[in-house]
Amino acid sequence: MAVKIRLQRHGHKDYAFYPIVIADSRAPRDGRFIERIGSYNPNTNPATISLNFERALYWINVGAQPTDTVRNILSREGVMLMKHLQGGVKKGAFDQAEAERRFNAWKAEKAAKLEAIKNEEREGKKAAAKKALEEEIKKNEAKAEAVAKKRAEIAAAKAAAEAEAIKAAQDAAAAEQNTEEAAPAAEEAPAEA
Repeated sequence: MAVKIRLQRHGHKDYAFYPIVIADSRAPRDGRFIERIGSYNPNTNPATISLNFERALYWINVGAQPTDTVRNILSREGVMLMKHLQGGVKKGAFDQAEAERRFNAWKAEKAAKLEAIKNEEREGKKAAAKKALEEEIKKNEAKAEAVAKKRAEIAAAKAAAEAEAIKAAQDAAAAEQNTEEAAPAAEEAPAEA
């Protein structure tokens, strides 16, 4: 029986997540499996991987063949490196303590790189938010300037209308006064005739 380490697809359309399972190569993709050793969720950034390291290493050591994607996941988590280091211990190239030291150094370096990526992403989000805020402030200033200009135009038009109304009232008053002055003159003129 050929044993594979592979992914099963779960979830719904546009949101798939994958349990990592040990299964017979003849079993259907989402069918029977021997053991579940972890999960992979590519929907998060960075992708979330939970893995039972000891069981994955055990199955690799007894000859289970990972698929290409699972091999990448196992490499990223250090299972393949530990298998390689255990091979060096078996051959006598170095002892178990040296293998553990090398693995821990690799793990620390990987954690530092991952933290740097997260920090870079966090800084990128902050910079994008700051840029968006500055653009929003510019838009608001331009809008406020346009509103102030429009209000000034409305106030000027209102003042002109009031001035015109006052002038019209003054003209009407002057015309009425002229009419009153002309009326006595008109009354006097027929009396003379």
